[in-house]
Amino acid sequence: MKAAKHDPDQLSEGRPWWRHRWPWLLLLGPAVVVVGCAVTIFLAFQAYGSQEIHDGGTRHGLVVTAPTQNTR
Repeated sequence: MKAAKHDPDQLSEGRPWWRHRWPWLLLLGPAVVVVGCAVTIFLAFQAYGSQEIHDGGTRHGLVVTAPTQNTR
């Protein structure tokens, strides 16, 4: 019997990588995660971006400090 030669052109069928199905299938998972993250960040800023502080605390940039209680 003759040993089979592995020809790179025959294995890839002579097509560039973007014409194959597997690279796109492997990139689909991370692409879905990136889109989901972007949607989550957008919804978080849309719904909770400018909430008021109701308990008397103060806001300095992104830091919210609790109100001080004076006990006498």
